[in-house]
Amino acid sequence: MKGIQAVAEILRREQVEYLFCFPDNSLIDACAAVGIRPIMTRTERTLVNMADGYTRVHNARRTGVGTVQLGPGAENAFAGVAQAYADGVPLLLLPGAVDQRAQGASRVFDAVRNYAGVTKWTDRINSPERIGDFLRRAFGYLRMGQTGPVVLEIPEDVAAAEVDSDRLRYAPVARVRSAADPDAVRAAARLLLEAKRPVLHAGQGVLYAEATAELIELAELLDAPVMTTLPGKSAIPEIHPLALGSAGYSGAKPVAEFLGRSDVVLGLGCSFARSEFAAPLPAGATLIHNTSSEREINKDYAVAVALLGDARLVLQQLLDEVRRQGGAGARGGDGRTRDEIRAVKEAWLAEWMPRFTSNESPLSPYRVIWDLMHAVDRTQTIVTHDSGNPRDQIVPFWEPFTARGYIGWGKSTQLGYSLGLAMGAKLAAPEKLVINVMGDAAFGMCGMDVETAVRERIPILTVILNNSALGGYEQYMPIATELYRTKFLSGQYAQVAAGLGAYAERVERPSEIVPAIRRAEAAIRDGRPAVLEMITREEPRFSKHW
Repeated sequence: MKGIQAVAEILRREQVEYLFCFPDNSLIDACAAVGIRPIMTRTERTLVNMADGYTRVHNARRTGVGTVQLGPGAENAFAGVAQAYADGVPLLLLPGAVDQRAQGASRVFDAVRNYAGVTKWTDRINSPERIGDFLRRAFGYLRMGQTGPVVLEIPEDVAAAEVDSDRLRYAPVARVRSAADPDAVRAAARLLLEAKRPVLHAGQGVLYAEATAELIELAELLDAPVMTTLPGKSAIPEIHPLALGSAGYSGAKPVAEFLGRSDVVLGLGCSFARSEFAAPLPAGATLIHNTSSEREINKDYAVAVALLGDARLVLQQLLDEVRRQGGAGARGGDGRTRDEIRAVKEAWLAEWMPRFTSNESPLSPYRVIWDLMHAVDRTQTIVTHDSGNPRDQIVPFWEPFTARGYIGWGKSTQLGYSLGLAMGAKLAAPEKLVINVMGDAAFGMCGMDVETAVRERIPILTVILNNSALGGYEQYMPIATELYRTKFLSGQYAQVAAGLGAYAERVERPSEIVPAIRRAEAAIRDGRPAVLEMITREEPRFSKHW
């Protein structure tokens, strides 16, 4: 077999279902020949975003894989890989590369050198005999330790070389997990039992570890409220009485109330990073930090106890140790914590209810989000946001009912990311209603890939909050906006989507929101993607408490 056929065979053995691709690479045909379906996008960034969403919804039990052509393909895919790196998403990109004899002498983009800063590992297969070795190492990095993307170049001469198929002794790489130091677990349990106001701070590591049940069990054992980071949103169903909600640039008020006065914070599967997209940790609180990456510990905050390991294994250790030290009831609880959370949440939502129920036109984006949340079956829905105002409007208020019912992101904030995420998520969970909520500026970055959803029969729902502006950007360019209207946009996006083959509607009145959602759901059940363009006003107010 050819080298590229050996790569495809290894991907098949690793249970790769889809090859996200654009526009040309010999791996596309090789994968199709072994039963891996190519998904051809309109842009390279979108294919990486699709691999990203696919990986997330599978909690990295299956890995999204993409390929692009050498040179401009690898150049254009860079942004998607950088986004995955920022959010710690393990995916595999296999770009083409020039013949090894031309390495260093060609002006063709060098992925190995240029991707080094946005990958967990990047390298070039340097011999056809070592194809299995390189891919084994790639999948190993994708399945252990700190999560992140891997880029592996396939030079043209390696792809075309003959390989002895009898010597391709490749077995799939096992997932590797580790638990925390038992002494650290004992110290952490003691601090949690002695705490007066503990808070559990759950990140996306809880989702990757599939540890929602253990998270809830520990919260109930300790009678401790649970907040989630932006990437960790949905690690606990937000209708649970101990759930505070999520926090990013904006966030749920209960997070601010309880985190701000906590004395012990247990971070689970999180980075404890300082960022405008993360709630600041309270000064003076004792911090316990669980992460799978030693690079995150003591990075931005000094921690009292470090629990290096898989979030599920560490939670199981903590549950056993808390029961050992505190008895079956541990801290117990008389219901006051739950009552206090409910009171804070009810008062906060009551403050926002005029926006949720606004009958004004142009629409309030909060009315759109509220109606959408209550119109769909959240037990069978996956939602993601785009960057900017849609993110900051939906994150505090959307209450996911299931783990991975929401895909939160934001350590990089590329406009247009949500469309590819949603398509990848739908391929990973075809039985779910998958929704991406984006602004008109975001649609301008990725809108042509609506045609990808149509052509590849990936029926997702895209909700565009069209306020005809870069919301809030007048503060960054007041003179340009006043003199030249620089922040303002225009376009009829429902017409664009319809022209690309999607079911599409333009919605202008509040009474039309839910009926339009129902019609879109019907189109989706028929296998057709749907786009709803909601004509909204600019909304400068956000639920921001820090």
